[in-house]
Amino acid sequence: MATLLLDRAQLEVTCDGDSLAIYEGGKRRGSVPIKLLDRCVIQGAGTRLDSGVLLKLAEAGVTTVLLSPRMQRRVALVLGPAHNDAGVRLAQSQRVLDDEHCRRWARDLVRAKLRRQRRVLTQWQAARADARKPLVDAAAAIDRALESLQGLAVTQDLAQLRGIEGAAARAHFSGLAAVVPPALGFEGRNRRPPRDPVNALLSLGYTMLHVEAVQACQRSGVDPLLGYYHRPSFGRESMACDLIEPLRPQVDNWVWELLRDRRLRADHFSSDRGACLLGKAGRSIFYAAWAAESLPWRRWLRSFASGLARELRTAGDGLLTAMTDNDFGDEDR
Repeated sequence: MATLLLDRAQLEVTCDGDSLAIYEGGKRRGSVPIKLLDRCVIQGAGTRLDSGVLLKLAEAGVTTVLLSPRMQRRVALVLGPAHNDAGVRLAQSQRVLDDEHCRRWARDLVRAKLRRQRRVLTQWQAARADARKPLVDAAAAIDRALESLQGLAVTQDLAQLRGIEGAAARAHFSGLAAVVPPALGFEGRNRRPPRDPVNALLSLGYTMLHVEAVQACQRSGVDPLLGYYHRPSFGRESMACDLIEPLRPQVDNWVWELLRDRRLRADHFSSDRGACLLGKAGRSIFYAAWAAESLPWRRWLRSFASGLARELRTAGDGLLTAMTDNDFGDEDR
C-alpha cells in the first residue's frame, strides 16, 4: 500500500471512477487508483479537493492526514469507518480507572521501549567504532534505567516511572548525537518547534507513527483517546501515544540511516523564525522512504491493537449484556 503526498501549489484532486485524478495548474498530471493507497498526506496549502474525494478515500479505508504547511505538524485526520464494538470501549473505560492495571501496563510499555533503545545503541556501536565511548556510556545508562525499572513496585505512582523513562531517553539521544553529523547541530530532543534537522525528522516520524496508531485503534475498535500510561487528556489520543512508545527507538534508528546514507542532507532543510523545516524535495524523499520502512511497524500496531481489542471484548461483552438486559429498546419508547 502506498502514500499519496499532495505537496505542491495549484494542485486539484478529483474523483475519476475508482481513481483520483490529479491536476496542476489546470493540466492533468496523472491518476492514482484508490485501492493502492493506505494514506493520503496533504501539506500543500494550495491543494484543492472536494468532499467527494474525502468521502471516497474514507469509504476505502484510506486515512487522510492534513499537516500544517509551515510547522509540519498534524492538523487533522480523516479516517475511514470505525469498528462499532461498544463492549470493547466499555471495558477499556473501566480499565482506565483501574490504577493497578494502568501501572502494570505502563511498566511493561516502558520496559519494551528501553530494551529497544538498548538494541539500537548496540547497532550504532557496531556501525560507528569511532563513537564507542559515548555510545557505551549511553548503553550503561539504559542498563541502569532497566535495573531501576526491575525494582519498581507496581504500587509506585507513574511519576517515578516517567522519571526512569526520561533518564533513559536523555541517554539514548546522547547516543544519537554521537552518530549524526555534528554540522546538523543535534544536541538532544527539542520540539514545538524542532530547531535542527534531526529533531525535524524525529518529530515528523513520530507524527506519522502516531497516525498509524490512531488508524490501528480505529480499525480494531479500541478507543484511541483512552490511554493507560498516557492518561486521558483533552485533545490527545492517549492510547495511540501508548502504542507507539516501543517503536520510537526504531524511528530514531531510521532517521539516523536516512542521514547516514545522505538520502537527506542539510540542504534539504531551511530555518524559519527558529523552526527547522524540511523542504519540498526532502519531504518527497521522506514520505517515499516512510512508505517502505513503516510496513512492519504498521503490522505490529495493527496486531497489537487487535490483540488488545480481543482481550477487552471478553470483558466488554459481559458488561454490554448486563446493560442491554435492562434496556427496553427503541421499539418500546
